[in-house]
Amino acid sequence: MSTGNPDAIVIGAGVIGGCVAYELAKRGWKTLSLDMAAEAGHGSTAASCAIIRTHYSTLDGAALAHEGWFYWKDWAGYLEHDAGRPLADYRDCGCLVMKADSNDHLRPIMRNMDALGISYEEWDEARIAAAYPFYDVASFAPAKRMDAAGFGEPTGGRLTGAVFFPRAGYVTDPALSAQNARWAAEAKGAEFRFRARVVEIRRAGGRVAGVTLEDGSRIDAPVVINVGGPHSAKLNVMAGVEEGMNIKTRALKQEVCHVPAPPGFDYERDGFVTSDGDISCYARPELGNHVLIGSEDPECDTREWVDPDDWDRNFSDQWRTQVLRKAQRIPTLPVPEQARGVVDLYDVADDWIPIYDCSDLPGFYMAIGTSGNQFKNAPVAGGMMASLVEACEAGRNHDAEPLTYHLAHTARDIDIGFYSRRREINPESSFSVLG
Repeated sequence: MSTGNPDAIVIGAGVIGGCVAYELAKRGWKTLSLDMAAEAGHGSTAASCAIIRTHYSTLDGAALAHEGWFYWKDWAGYLEHDAGRPLADYRDCGCLVMKADSNDHLRPIMRNMDALGISYEEWDEARIAAAYPFYDVASFAPAKRMDAAGFGEPTGGRLTGAVFFPRAGYVTDPALSAQNARWAAEAKGAEFRFRARVVEIRRAGGRVAGVTLEDGSRIDAPVVINVGGPHSAKLNVMAGVEEGMNIKTRALKQEVCHVPAPPGFDYERDGFVTSDGDISCYARPELGNHVLIGSEDPECDTREWVDPDDWDRNFSDQWRTQVLRKAQRIPTLPVPEQARGVVDLYDVADDWIPIYDCSDLPGFYMAIGTSGNQFKNAPVAGGMMASLVEACEAGRNHDAEPLTYHLAHTARDIDIGFYSRRREINPESSFSVLG
């Protein structure tokens, strides 16, 4: 580390933490990013399905996601990328969302899209079959565990169709995207330190004063930003700010399944992202003609809240349940005997909407509760957090007068107070990974 103390310490070097550091460094801040892992993006970011989409249950959520899509479309341009280094690949394949009772047949989401001028297409059963001839569009709702009576049996009727969102896709290497953000930040003067666990957040004179690391190092800074992912709640406890938060975060175990594509179909080339509330699964193509399958957290599944420093990293029967749910929709889907995929943690806010905010401790900020559905928003969240920090450090009382942030591509101003730690539970949320 160079001589002198940083202007701001960013705790966490995942994709959002990297973008926060980059945006502050672009504004002339001297930042130091600290991460427990050995490299940027090697925490929960590496386990992300890295899906980019625009459809959200809330209008502000959809606006933020739509803005993020433009950055991923021009990821190299946003980062002023050095062509001599590898760049994360964004594949703009689109996303098909099945109409289901659980999502009110997508009527609220289509209203959000209409309000924001975001394009979409309504597909009937014939159009779905033309794209995915192996799909069975019988209804299986409500989602069940694989050991429940009637699992895998249609429950009557057929899906009424789907909505295709062309502005959607996925990033093939989420960890690399965080490393891209790190390199871009470093090019602007930011510094990063890895294998650096924060064990104390110090305060002095009524505000944050810096951090202490596990090795005893003390680093002073007038600003500390918690982008700690699944460890965010522990960092808030260290800072003594949890009592002032109406919305809090917890670490949730999640499993993502990696299985071969249905035979006879080039899923990597011709597939797209899917979200299916009828079977409570989402999926996307994966390299090597494979499919990644995640859960949309139905009521029947047990949510396993854990200590992020002490939890079972093994697959459970949740893996097979998710694959078999997807096999209801794709009867020819191979179901391997050996579980493959990712077991990792989400950092989840009480209403599954992130917290982008200041705190009751002056100088301590939070970009947390982001796992599962905020990867796509990382560039926008970085800019939003940089603007928030600058405004508050210049004397603005964000709690009394919430800052607005301009979404340049979407041509819309959003109220950052929407993401306040003091907000009430938002009833428009899906209360799931869908946000």
